[in-house]
Amino acid sequence: MKNSQGSEFHNNADDDLLLEYNFDYRKALPNRFASQQEKAPLTVILDADIAEIFKTSEAVNKALRALISAIPKTEK
Repeated sequence: MKNSQGSEFHNNADDDLLLEYNFDYRKALPNRFASQQEKAPLTVILDADIAEIFKTSEAVNKALRALISAIPKTEK
């Protein structure tokens, strides 16, 4: 296969990466921004009949918070 410049393109698993792509993980530092990130949102699949009523994630969250507030709190 040839690319737009006409040079030969091949994908050979035996080829080594160029030196600039070799990364020394022993010199890696922790992500200093990781503590600033919020938790990733949780994806939930709604059944079709439920999705007809709750069109947005805000509507689902509002309904669930109302349900949670109606549940009696138990002592642990």
